[in-house]
Amino acid sequence: MSGAEEQMQQLRSKATELLLREEWRDSIQLYSELIDLCQSQISNTHQHSDPDHLSKLHKSLCVAFSNRAEARSKLQHFTQALNDCDQALQIEATHFKTLICKGKILLCLNKYFNALDCFKAALFDPQGNGNLDIVNGYLEKCKKLEFQSRTGSFDLSDWVLNGFRGKPLELAEYIGPVKVNRSEISGRGLFATKNIDAGTLVLVTKAIAIERGILGGQDSAENAQLVMWKNFIDKVKEAVTRCQRTQLLIDMLSTGENEAGLEVPDMSIFRPEIEENGCSNDQKLDMDKILSILDVNSLVEEAVSAKVLGKNSDFYGVGLWILVSFINHSCNPNARRLHVGDCVIVHASRDVKAGEEITFMYFDALSPLEKRVEMSLSWGFNCRCSRCKFEEAVCSKQELREIEIGLEKGVDVGGAVYRLEEGMKRWAVRGKGKGYLRASFWAAYAEVYGSDRSMKRWGRRIPAMETVVDSVVEVMGSDERLLKVVVEGLKKSGGVVEFERAMKLGRGFYGKVIKKQALRTLLEIGINDKGY
Repeated sequence: MSGAEEQMQQLRSKATELLLREEWRDSIQLYSELIDLCQSQISNTHQHSDPDHLSKLHKSLCVAFSNRAEARSKLQHFTQALNDCDQALQIEATHFKTLICKGKILLCLNKYFNALDCFKAALFDPQGNGNLDIVNGYLEKCKKLEFQSRTGSFDLSDWVLNGFRGKPLELAEYIGPVKVNRSEISGRGLFATKNIDAGTLVLVTKAIAIERGILGGQDSAENAQLVMWKNFIDKVKEAVTRCQRTQLLIDMLSTGENEAGLEVPDMSIFRPEIEENGCSNDQKLDMDKILSILDVNSLVEEAVSAKVLGKNSDFYGVGLWILVSFINHSCNPNARRLHVGDCVIVHASRDVKAGEEITFMYFDALSPLEKRVEMSLSWGFNCRCSRCKFEEAVCSKQELREIEIGLEKGVDVGGAVYRLEEGMKRWAVRGKGKGYLRASFWAAYAEVYGSDRSMKRWGRRIPAMETVVDSVVEVMGSDERLLKVVVEGLKKSGGVVEFERAMKLGRGFYGKVIKKQALRTLLEIGINDKGY
C-alpha cells in the first residue's frame, strides 16, 4: 500500500468515526482533506492508466462527498450540502445514500417536487433493497406535502381531536391567492388577488427563526424576554449566514424607514421551488440593518396561539416569518393567524374581496378608540384605518365619551349599552358604523348578554345578541370573545340556526383547516338530540 493510500484510509476511518459520533464540524474538515487527496490521486492515476485503481478512487470520492453532505446538512448548511450531493451524483448517478441525503435536504427547503424525484431515483439503486420501507415513507411524505403546497388542503382535525398531544403536524409551505403591493396603510402590504371566503387559507409559512420559553413572575419575565430576544437574534444571524436565500428574503424587509422607496417583490421569490439565482452571501453581514428589520417585523407568539396549542398561559415566543411581515395592522382586520409548530397559518376571518388588503390586529382592537390610539403609538405608528377615521368623527360627541367614562367608573353596563344604541339612532349611525362602535364597546355587550339579571332588565330594550355579533363580525371578522358569547347562548337555548352561527364563527376564527367534528370539540359543543 502506497503512502497516499494509507493516508486516505486513515482519513476515511477517522472522518467516519467523527460522523458516527455526530462531531459534524470535525468530520467535515477531515472529509474535505480526504476529498482533496482523492482528487489529486485521480489526476495522477489518469497518467498511469490504471482503471481498477481509478474506479476505487472515484467510489471513495463519491462516498466522501456524500458523507460531507450529511454532516453539512446536520449543521443546516444546505447550500453547501446540496453542492456536495451533486458532486457525488456526478460520479454515481443513483448512489442510494446521496439520493436520500439530497431528498431530505430538499424537504427541509420545502422543495417537495424535487425531493420526490430524489426518492423515486433511490428506488432504482440496488443498495436500497433493504430500505424500501424508509424510501416509501419519504415518498409518501413528499407526496402529501407537495399536495398541500399546491392545493392548500390542510387538515389539523386529528391533531385537535387528540388534544394537541405529540409533535405538531409537519406542514408544507403554501401561498394562496395573494400578492405584495403598495399599501395605503403603510409601505407595502399583502393583497387578495381573488375573492376569499371566511375561514379560507391565505398562506402557511415557516419561521426563519423562532425562540420560545415559559415566563415566570413579572421581574423574571422581563429578564427572560431579554434573554430570549438575544437568542432569537443569534438564530437569525446564523440562518442568514448559512443560507443565501434567507439573506435575500430578510434583506427585502422594511427597517421602518423610507417605506415608499422599497421595492415591491414578485411573489415568485417567496416560492421555495425557485432556484437561488443572483443571490450571494459574500457580502458582509449588516447587523445594524438586521436588528432594525427584526424590531419592525418580528411577531410575538402568545395569547390565542398559546391557547389553541394548549400551552402554558405564561408561554411566550418570538419569531420571524417573511411573508407574514408584509401584513399590516387594521382595527377592522380580515385575517387571523394560528401558530402550529414553527409555522404560521393565516386565514381569512371574514369574506375578503379581490384587491382588498389582507390585515390583522397587532393589538386588541375590541377596545375603545382612545385605548387603541395608545396601543398603536406604543407600536410606533398611528392607525388611520377606516374604523379609526369613522370613530374620530363620532367620538367628538360628548355623550359617547360619557358612556366610556361611566363604564370605567362601574355604571350599570345594560344602561350603558342601551344609551349607546339610542345614541347611534340619533346620530344616524348605520351599516358598518354600528359594527365599529359595538366592537369598541364589546366588553359591555358581552357582560350584558352573559348575565341573566341584565338580560331580564335590558334584553327587550337592546338588540338581540345575534344582531350585534353579526354586525361586529362584518367589520372585525371572527374573534374568540364573540365566539364565546355565541357558544354560551347556544348551550342555554340553542337550535340548528344558533349552532350554524357558532360553527361559522368558529371557521372564521380557527380556519377551515379544522373540520366540523374537531371544531365542535374546540368549541366544547356537545352533540344533542337535534344532531349537532
